[in-house]
Amino acid sequence: MTRLALFLWLLNMLVDTGGQLAFKMAASHGASVSALGHWRHMAARPWIWLGALCYLGEFLVWMAFLSQVELSAGVMLGSINIVAIMLAGRFLFREKLTFWRVSGILLITCGVAIVGFGG
Repeated sequence: MTRLALFLWLLNMLVDTGGQLAFKMAASHGASVSALGHWRHMAARPWIWLGALCYLGEFLVWMAFLSQVELSAGVMLGSINIVAIMLAGRFLFREKLTFWRVSGILLITCGVAIVGFGG
């Protein structure tokens, strides 16, 4: 993998994880009695807009990344985002990492390492 591809891969992981965390922040606070009230509350908070901006950035970075690597490798390498999001959720939202989730993290990480190092 070239330096540019590595940079784009890491940047993709950062903006995807940031977007997911921002959406979680927007959805977690201020539950309302009605669904419409909840959506209004979320729309008034900066978190949902930060999440949308991250997703726009991720789209652009992902397209640039895919232009540098084969699709099959890019999709496999992109799955590491799941691990980053799960770990960030653990530290920021105190979400549980069960035996099965940790097992999944390890399997995904091994798969990404095999693809990343094996070409």
